Amino acid sequence: MKYISLLGASGSIGQQTADVVRQHPDQFEIVAFSVGENVELARKYISEFQPSLVCVQAKEDAQTLQLEYAGTGIHFTYGDEGLIETAVFEKADILVNAVIGSVGLFPTLQAIKAKKDIALANKETLVTAGHLVMEEARKAGVNLLPVDSEHSAIFQALQGEKEKNIERLIITASGGSFRDRSRAELIGVTVDEALNHPNWAMGAKITIDSASMMNKGLEVIEAHWLFNLPYEKIEVVLHKESIIHSMVEFHDSSVIAQLGTPDMRVPIQYALTYPDRLPLSTSHRLNLAEIGMLHFAEMDFNRFPCLQFAYEAGKIGGTMPTVLNAANEVAVAEFLKGKIAFLEIETYIEQALNRHTPIDNPDLTTIQEVDASTRKFIQTLLK
Repeated sequence: MKYISLLGASGSIGQQTADVVRQHPDQFEIVAFSVGENVELARKYISEFQPSLVCVQAKEDAQTLQLEYAGTGIHFTYGDEGLIETAVFEKADILVNAVIGSVGLFPTLQAIKAKKDIALANKETLVTAGHLVMEEARKAGVNLLPVDSEHSAIFQALQGEKEKNIERLIITASGGSFRDRSRAELIGVTVDEALNHPNWAMGAKITIDSASMMNKGLEVIEAHWLFNLPYEKIEVVLHKESIIHSMVEFHDSSVIAQLGTPDMRVPIQYALTYPDRLPLSTSHRLNLAEIGMLHFAEMDFNRFPCLQFAYEAGKIGGTMPTVLNAANEVAVAEFLKGKIAFLEIETYIEQALNRHTPIDNPDLTTIQEVDASTRKFIQTLLK
């Protein structure tokens, strides 16, 4: 039995993690979880999984639930401190970090220090502080297991292989909601249009990032840290079907790809079962004859400037990826509120990157300060 702490249980990855647990109740148990503001889902999960610890966003909700479940032995916590308490929960063997945004960084670092293996779906953790997270994981001797389908694909393709033999990583991109539109056709697009992803059912923020291609940019930075490769050896290719989730080319010209129908439960379950596998009966089996053709195209950086921003920020390093992520989080949130246009997301990101003087090898305090100052800067532009 593997005992799980789940951050972000109310999101897409969180709910699909619950699906995996449902399919294998003899293998997994959720002992702690966080749900943000979704108190109704908390009640449902409490009834179904009978956890020992539950975290919500607001203190008032935690107090209400504590009274409601008095005598059950369940402890309720809240806020940022509650996320950390959930992440390091002593009964858990592994933390599934499925929260969105840089809020996932501190719980991850604390869970690593508590010797928990990490199933990481929160890419912003490595984007903002990859050097710190990887070093802490190395010192603690814990597994940092990728949940993103692209990184899981690379991770699976590298099993039994040697790092010295890798020629390049090839990360596939669906192209997002607007992949068939020119830049001129992006003027005036709506939030609903941006949220209409052709292949994947994801949360709002990641779906917008997919449409702007920032999500792929963040994945490039994440891959740099996870697989210890320079950016020159990490490429992105457009692949509309999302059947090949990513590939590894070796220096003998062999290419190993991981394929499957788009289903996030597969990489989630692999992270939980690694190095073993379990059946996943509800996943749709891949039928290549039925699909017939797969398509690939080079990425156009002029069409998707956010991807270019990510490569440039990653190569500069230091605090630049922190600025990239913070500016993007604020701009995407404003777009989702209808306050700015879709194309303004990249405008604000570029302005934040241009004004920042990067700081090499930043400590956690510096990262916090740069993150906060970037968010403040973007807010001043919005006024």
